Amino acid sequence: MTVSLAVTQCATLAWRGIVKIRRHPATLADVIFGPAIFLVLFVYVFGGAISGSTREYLQFVLPGMLGLMTLLATMGVGVALNQDIEKGIFDRIRSLPTLRIAPLVGAIGGDIVRQVVAIAALLGFGLALGFRFSTGPLPVLAACALALGFALALSWVWVLLGLLLPNAQAVQGLGAVIIFPLSFASNIFVPTETMPGWLAAFAEANPVGHLMEALRGLMLGGPVARPVLITLLWMAGFVAVFAPLALRIYRRRSLTS
Repeated sequence: MTVSLAVTQCATLAWRGIVKIRRHPATLADVIFGPAIFLVLFVYVFGGAISGSTREYLQFVLPGMLGLMTLLATMGVGVALNQDIEKGIFDRIRSLPTLRIAPLVGAIGGDIVRQVVAIAALLGFGLALGFRFSTGPLPVLAACALALGFALALSWVWVLLGLLLPNAQAVQGLGAVIIFPLSFASNIFVPTETMPGWLAAFAEANPVGHLMEALRGLMLGGPVARPVLITLLWMAGFVAVFAPLALRIYRRRSLTS
């Protein structure tokens, strides 16, 4: 199979996911209203207590929320994939002469719209509340691209879960168990210096923490090279580990079905 044909198949299956969103735009409600709800709750409920100023806390937490919202949106990949399996759609795709990995890549590619909408909704609402960038347009775009790339790389975890777990509810439940400890035990909401030593050590090794450092550096100024490099290494690791595992499980399902 030629590379161009493989790319065409992946793009076609990704477009299928985008068409589903066009036909059912209500599925974007969580990534449109979720950022606004999270931002208001954390800034105006906890901001004064944490930093003494809601405005200062907004400047600190919005880059963190950018990472959190993209992480939460990644669960949609596993849920949609699992639903397709339950409905027998994947059985139909497997009967076609398609590249084995194309449906999995297509599932992730189709989720790009959700991720872009989540990023745009968060930044737009944050600017309306008074958030201001301290860097230029290019670093801000780089921050958005890094958050999007991290989410797409992490999506391979949810693809694997979507193939392994029996239903969409199980994917959502286990996804929350994974995402919330990684998110709250990081520097998304508070600096790691305020944590106990053992928790700070975990937060500093947490891949989400490195992503947050990179996003804050790109959006507010500060060190960028090291956190960006570490984040890119984590992204490569997610793909290198979970993509082959997901493809292996997918092949097993093909052989047993």
